Amino acid sequence: MNNDSRPIGLFDSGIGGTSIWHAVHKLMPYENTIFLGDSAHAPYGQKSKEELLKLSSKNVEWLLKKQAKIIIIACNTATTNVVSELRQIYKVPIIGIEPAIKPAALRSKTGKIGVLATQRTLDSSKYIEAQKQFPQTCFINQAGHKIVPLIEAGKLHSEELFQLLIGYLTPMLEQSIDYLVLGCTHYPYLRPVLEKIVPKNVKIIDSGEAIALQTKRILEENNLLKTDQKTGEFLFYTNKETAVLQSFIEGFGRAEKIDF
Repeated sequence: MNNDSRPIGLFDSGIGGTSIWHAVHKLMPYENTIFLGDSAHAPYGQKSKEELLKLSSKNVEWLLKKQAKIIIIACNTATTNVVSELRQIYKVPIIGIEPAIKPAALRSKTGKIGVLATQRTLDSSKYIEAQKQFPQTCFINQAGHKIVPLIEAGKLHSEELFQLLIGYLTPMLEQSIDYLVLGCTHYPYLRPVLEKIVPKNVKIIDSGEAIALQTKRILEENNLLKTDQKTGEFLFYTNKETAVLQSFIEGFGRAEKIDF
């Protein structure tokens, strides 16, 4: 088997995509990785499709210059709006991420699923079509306005964010959801806060593990795995101040600022 030491490239609108990085690293600790957080342009959730394609293309091209062998769009908004266009433009394998509504819908006992995502993700044709696959399921969608800016500002455990989440989740809980789908890669970091709000019978689900498994499958199919069993090199870049990104990758590497 070929030993391909080129890195797995990941990009997000900010630091949220590190939740996907952690899942990828847990499954494939020997792979080299390079993460790009486009925090200077965060949040992506209310940008136009044209803006999203321009920013995403710029991110992909930057990662390709770093020799990325596969690219993970660690951003639900970018995936649901422009992944098809990116796959037409670039030859490198591109992995997208979407809200994990399928496993939630298949496992739900109440038939009512709460989905917390960005407005652009909820409005995307890709997401709307995905919901139609489960006509018997009631999806209670909530756009997470202000969540990403608060996380990017280092206010993950602030009272402001806690009260914001109570306002978003209360209507879902009143309708007896039994699954809460986190439809933005920033949102898995909300789990400790969310678990203080939602009862234990409501299961919280995100896409991290599924994306890691899909990435490994594509690497195997294309003979792109790093097989030398040597611990990987992990690089993290942001085009904003590094402190917040560093707090989410502590122990795995040093966040570097780039002009981008």
